[in-house]
Amino acid sequence: MQTSSNNRDSPTMPRPVPHPHRLSRGRQVPDGIVGHAASFVETLERIDRVSATDATVLITGETGTGKELVARAIHRRSRRSSHAMVCANLAALPKELVATELFGHEAGAFTGAVHKRIGRFEAANASTLFLDEVGEVPPCVQVTLLRVLQEGEFERIGSNRTTITDVRVIAATNRNLEEAIEDGFFRQDLFYRLAVFPIHLPPLRERREDIPGLADHFLAKVADRLGRELSGIDAESMDRLIEYPWPGNIRELQNVIEHSAILADGDLLKVPPVLLTTRVIAGPTTAASLNHAVESGERRLIEQALEESNGRVFGPTGAATRLGIPSSTLESKIKRLRINKLQFRLSPA
Repeated sequence: MQTSSNNRDSPTMPRPVPHPHRLSRGRQVPDGIVGHAASFVETLERIDRVSATDATVLITGETGTGKELVARAIHRRSRRSSHAMVCANLAALPKELVATELFGHEAGAFTGAVHKRIGRFEAANASTLFLDEVGEVPPCVQVTLLRVLQEGEFERIGSNRTTITDVRVIAATNRNLEEAIEDGFFRQDLFYRLAVFPIHLPPLRERREDIPGLADHFLAKVADRLGRELSGIDAESMDRLIEYPWPGNIRELQNVIEHSAILADGDLLKVPPVLLTTRVIAGPTTAASLNHAVESGERRLIEQALEESNGRVFGPTGAATRLGIPSSTLESKIKRLRINKLQFRLSPA
């Protein structure tokens, strides 16, 4: 819904009073996926097409764009939906535990392995396995992962007995896997095996026309959970929601709506401006200009590290190591600041 912020003042007509955005009660949202923006239509079509197949899917997109939600939607529409989808967040695991988490181990396989453990691939037999942040799989595990994707078989750590599994894999990442391949940290053959059917989720700033519908959806959910009567969103608040750049994407929008609902006094939701602080507003020295100064300093540090590492993010001599932060965090900052890494690559002699 467009609000009055797009109207110009008239010398002869009073400015119209903005109307609040009212909830569309009873609207059904399949799989919780909301969107009709042009940049999102192709994504929805690809979800529909691949769901009925057993093809391996690679979902890419920034943090907070809803990759797990899409994975669950694909699973629920598949022939494997009678079994629960199994998830593995690979970024949350210590590198040395990724192999045992995915493939399991036998008792006594290593120090501390007191009991046999069933891995995620075995637990997901006849179902779907969602590999979140697959770009974080250590190189030493990638060969085994490639084998199970190709052959449907693996051995538990400490076992010489082959285990057969029938698993449909959906992987997700916010990492640039093509760059990781170039830097030698991700196998090209594994990438092609994962990306049989790629689906890219655009950031929320590229689908602003979906913000009212998403805000409506989240408000209905939180109102039900809180037992509150919340009829809609204040027009000025909706203007701010639409204009805000959403660096945290849909997850950030959901948090802002829930936070605002908890603070709401009446039946109309008002979003406190303090919750939307990333946007830099022109004007005198304020907190916004301070944010801009911090961002400028961050940009200079990142560009200096990229220059010293010849444009590489990953690896022992990469920019992330020089800055002392995880490579996935640096990737997110580079995207947010719109830094062109290629300009720091040395031209071949």
